Amino acid sequence: MKTTQELIELISLKKLEENLFEGKSSFMGSPNVFGGQVVSQALHAAYQTVPSDRFCHSLHSYFILPGDLEKLIYFDVANLRDGGSFSTRVVTAKQDNVPIFVMACSFQLKQEGYEHQDEMPVVTPPEELMSWNDVAEQFGSVLPKSIMRFVLAERPLDFKPVEFVNPFDKKDYPNNSNVWLTFNDVPTNLPLPLIHQLIAYSSDYNLLSTAIKPHASKAHFGNTQMASLDHSIWFHREPNLHDWILVSVDSPSANDTRGFTRGNLFNRSGELICSVAQEGLIRPIVK
Repeated sequence: MKTTQELIELISLKKLEENLFEGKSSFMGSPNVFGGQVVSQALHAAYQTVPSDRFCHSLHSYFILPGDLEKLIYFDVANLRDGGSFSTRVVTAKQDNVPIFVMACSFQLKQEGYEHQDEMPVVTPPEELMSWNDVAEQFGSVLPKSIMRFVLAERPLDFKPVEFVNPFDKKDYPNNSNVWLTFNDVPTNLPLPLIHQLIAYSSDYNLLSTAIKPHASKAHFGNTQMASLDHSIWFHREPNLHDWILVSVDSPSANDTRGFTRGNLFNRSGELICSVAQEGLIRPIVK
């Protein structure tokens, strides 16, 4: 899967019943189903059940079990409420009739109100940075296999980290990161629900990796078990998917083998388009 159109086809589920949908999975460098895929597919399912004039403003989800890449995923949507301005849905994703993921999401009519936002950090623009593929080409012969397997997996996104973490330095880094992302070959005139689903897919990248940066002298992808436990998104403004988006993340805390991360996504123009938060497992692998 290399293009945004292929990603859209993956996200777009098959409708089986009024509130039941079926989806497939795609390999993204991990032996388990990629968390961003399940989030985006669940959001797609929920969007099929709400009035067309309501748009998602927040979602909150839990990853219950690792998903099997070879099995279909079934998404069951529960309609909790359609009010005057807001609609609430709960989506349960299952394999073999066992829940692997659950998400609550809220939708709202577009309405005028007060506005303010955090400023975008001042960082190096994407044109002056190396992408993940550039790093793999330049340093692939010396990077650990676990990192190369993840970096070289085909995906419909490109990433350019502002801060480069050298796995051979054996030193700890600050508890924050900034990464530019862009979607490959984006179709024109995408509807806002689909834009939200694409952003949801991308939002599972670059979070837990920030939580291990303060421990990089000891922790890395090869010796740390990492898995998303929960994931939340707040949609603020309509994204522009035809340009680079800055993902600015920090990790305020890690304890009890869990790392907590939070991030803001900005358009290049400086608009805060959405915020994310995630807690994940960062457990040292004992050999």
